[in-house]
Amino acid sequence: MRHLSRLFQPRSIAVIGGGAWCKSVVEQCLKMGFAGPVWPVHPTRAEIAGQPARARLEDLPEPPDAVFIGVNRHATVDVVRQLRAMGAGGAVCFASGFSEAQAETGDGADLQAALLEAAGAMPILGPNCYGFINYLDGALLWPDQHGGARVETGVAVLTQSSNMAINISMQSRGLPLAYVTTAGNQAQTGLAELGMALLNDDRVTVLALHVEGVGDVAAFEALARTARQLGKPIVVLKAGKSARARAAAVSHTASLAGSDAGARALLKRLGIAQVDSLPALLETAKLLHFAGPLPGTSLASLSCSGGEASLMADSAEERGVQFPDLTAAQVTRLREILGAMVALANPLDYHTFIWNDAERMAQVFATMQRGAADLTCVIIDFPRTDRCNPAAWDCVFAAGAAAVAETGKPLVLVSTLPELLPEDMAVRAVAGGMIPMQGLDDFLTALEAAGFVRNAGPPPPPALQVTPVGATVVLDEVEAKRQLAEAGLDVPRSCSADTVDDAVAAAGEVGFPVVLKGTGAAHKTEAGLVALGLKSACEVEAAARRMACKDYLVEEMIGGGVAELLLGVVRDPAHGFVMTLGAGGTLTEILRDTVSILLPVSETEIAEALAGLKIAPVLQGYRGQPGVDEAAVIRAAMGLQDHVAAHRETLEEIEVNPLICTQTRAVVADALIRQGEQDDG
Repeated sequence: MRHLSRLFQPRSIAVIGGGAWCKSVVEQCLKMGFAGPVWPVHPTRAEIAGQPARARLEDLPEPPDAVFIGVNRHATVDVVRQLRAMGAGGAVCFASGFSEAQAETGDGADLQAALLEAAGAMPILGPNCYGFINYLDGALLWPDQHGGARVETGVAVLTQSSNMAINISMQSRGLPLAYVTTAGNQAQTGLAELGMALLNDDRVTVLALHVEGVGDVAAFEALARTARQLGKPIVVLKAGKSARARAAAVSHTASLAGSDAGARALLKRLGIAQVDSLPALLETAKLLHFAGPLPGTSLASLSCSGGEASLMADSAEERGVQFPDLTAAQVTRLREILGAMVALANPLDYHTFIWNDAERMAQVFATMQRGAADLTCVIIDFPRTDRCNPAAWDCVFAAGAAAVAETGKPLVLVSTLPELLPEDMAVRAVAGGMIPMQGLDDFLTALEAAGFVRNAGPPPPPALQVTPVGATVVLDEVEAKRQLAEAGLDVPRSCSADTVDDAVAAAGEVGFPVVLKGTGAAHKTEAGLVALGLKSACEVEAAARRMACKDYLVEEMIGGGVAELLLGVVRDPAHGFVMTLGAGGTLTEILRDTVSILLPVSETEIAEALAGLKIAPVLQGYRGQPGVDEAAVIRAAMGLQDHVAAHRETLEEIEVNPLICTQTRAVVADALIRQGEQDDG
């Protein structure tokens, strides 16, 4: 792996080019107080942004540690080659028109290959990349405005979108930003390698990623292992939920977004917290920066309003957040402080009659902090300063600071509306040892994420890697079940039949009752090619004559079904093989009750996935009814995994739906396998 420390923590910076973008890089470095020299390089200009310019790279007093290249795409390749030869520490390639524009230019991919050859082992960011801001050292290879300030420690933000990076730098949430870094096309240096370099800066506490495509899964796994070893959490906002977002990722940075299910499975597997919005990304990074990963997700909530207490309780209703009951000691102490008129509960409405009594407020806050909850918050919305006087809220800062000092535990100030905890108030909160959080929903998301990171299991084994598959074929049901039976799955007794008479005879061999299926369609139920529970030869004959098909499959009828499950694996080219378990049968698409996990999996992970389904009570035995043979279901899933591993070079998709689960069996009632044409099974 390349060493990026010279690039990210430079002692000298060179700026190649003379346009407005390059001028801005020089200006931003000077404005931020970068301690080292900034050397503009331009063939004809004497100065740029007040700094004397060198005509050639050869005129620099020494090889620069970090270089911003702001020339056109063809000239960029030549400049990179020169920098490599002179021993520069690394460069940001600002120009676009490389692989991300192949469809438009026709030569973008070739030019990107030439850029890589020119760079060799010298690190480059991009191309099609804004660069980075190092707020720790005041080093900016950044061609635009930004909204940050120097910090001693903070969160490193890494994104594939330059415009989103600008927006993030403008945040006014009290979030200390250590780095804001863009990746561009990742022609040479990928997200994982960039993230590794940022994490290895001792002053970075958290890594926040906006990801369009993961890229190298093995490198991403190594990043997660490094983060665990360093005790630094990672939180991710992953693009690609929708088909339009996945297409945009390809056109934007030539990134392969992969499936949303695959990305979620990968991140969860690696112990990386995932959020679904940009505000949630920043709020989660903030909570992790100030509080670190939390033991759990239980919360003690205070407010001086019953409405706010109810809002908090309702906001947490569909989440994995708990409100522990007050302990006897808490009830006694709160009653001493608040008197008999206040209903003592969690969330707590401590009423407004102690407002402006900072000492009593501090006693209430500290008492709530001493309970069983993993975190304590005070709901507080500050008035607009242009029309109101916020001085009446000073008591909150005094009380909060006193409570934190007394208990040594974190205390969150959270606003119901994000805009009602402005930056100046957030700064005051931090100065008093408190954590400012904006918006209840984003705060609760952050709380869940902080608990997840702390309680993620041990590092997993590497994901099963995938390679491209060419043309594919869909196996018929008979062959699919034959292969699954070889993998140890339980399949029904069956016979194939070419004619109606053969089907009747086959039913006698299999034994009534039987299932009759017409072959030739992937979704047989919709095509009218399934008849269940046929109890006689006459019923088989009548059903066969109604089916528009050439041949038939006769199977034993599986009785005593407790539940029907979906069990499948798909090849996700961006993440690996994704196994899905969930409610199956004809209502699969309606119920949408599934869990996705990345292979390889353990029996424990399968059991946990089953327990996480909405139909889990049915599987376990609901209202006195018998449950399924969970061990049989787990064996089926592990057998399917074995089949995938054996056919990983060619397997595209495999689906068992339904897997009929009884008290003693888990039977493959229908199966589909799609694989490369060259795999003969």
